[in-house]
Amino acid sequence: MNQATKLGQLLIERGEISSDQLEAALAKHRGSGKRLGEVLVESGFVSRAQLAQGLKLQRRLILGAFGAAMAMGSATAGAAGKLDRTPVEVAALTAPHSEMYNNARTYPKLRQTADPTMQADLERAIREMGLTSAVKRKEINLTLVDITDPRNPAMAAVNGDNMLYAASLPKIGILLGAFARIQDGSMQLTEQTRHELTRMIRNSSNTAATAMYNAVGPDYLAAVLQSAKYRLYDPDHNGGLWVGKPYAKSAAWKRDPLHNISHGATAMQVARFLYLMETGQLLSPELSQEMKQIMGDPAIHHKFVKGLEQNRPGSKVFRKSGSWRSYHADCAVVERDGHKYIAVALANNPRGGDWLSKLIVKMDDIVFARDSGAIQLAAVR
Repeated sequence: MNQATKLGQLLIERGEISSDQLEAALAKHRGSGKRLGEVLVESGFVSRAQLAQGLKLQRRLILGAFGAAMAMGSATAGAAGKLDRTPVEVAALTAPHSEMYNNARTYPKLRQTADPTMQADLERAIREMGLTSAVKRKEINLTLVDITDPRNPAMAAVNGDNMLYAASLPKIGILLGAFARIQDGSMQLTEQTRHELTRMIRNSSNTAATAMYNAVGPDYLAAVLQSAKYRLYDPDHNGGLWVGKPYAKSAAWKRDPLHNISHGATAMQVARFLYLMETGQLLSPELSQEMKQIMGDPAIHHKFVKGLEQNRPGSKVFRKSGSWRSYHADCAVVERDGHKYIAVALANNPRGGDWLSKLIVKMDDIVFARDSGAIQLAAVR
């Protein structure tokens, strides 16, 4: 395996490119004589900032490999006097990686963490609330993830991959797009930018959302949401997070390809977004935390926030909600008394806002009851 291929494999493992993109770039690299990195940038597969991070990691791995080989001495060199592994392979096992690169290798994929007991508890809560028919009509869509131990999450979902219009909730996609630009150096996190992003999330300002949507750029944002790194909009899972027009009276730039929705989401993809943010995998751990803080201290006290304030005081909530006509949406990371969980609910019913205020209390009880193994869901005021 030559150095170009090794760089490509690192970029795949970091989620920056797909294997198909690597094969296409390698073909151009071999035919043109250009460096693989130049080809990747010229092809639009990575930004120069992403390439620089990949090259930096590659150098660290190689340097770490030689240091590890020296430390291991003859035991690693073997009887023939040669390393049993290549320098990069040794480094991959011994050298310190960037935290984000390491996170991608140590946290599970959320879809693989389904918990049968929690699933049964969620379905029972739905029955107790009289929402079974609404679930069958796909008027309510839920995902709940216990992340008290973030490396061993437990997930339950109902209609998790059903895509609905989600009003202002998909503004979290604009938040990601802005911070992706901040990370690649094409946008600065000024006080004004932070102020606009905060107004967009906490106050759900459409003016701020439109300004940031235009600053990020619709093409760039769509590419981020659909990228191999995130797959937050994934046709294989019925779509997901989509922002296809400004939050203003204007024509849509592009509605989602599967359902023709301008601002859409699925409960599962939103839960994945929050899990990646919480575990430092969206961007760098530092920028992921910046995003989380912007989602804290919500200024609008309805849906999830209303239910928790009235029934589970002391909860710390990092959330984004949305409402338009019969559509009601909320998503949150909730922390209290040593527990932490992700809750996402999307509804298409005039009573949806009330449903969400009550459902969050049921979901909270499910997470807290996991300690004792007995579910005793408290009555909701």
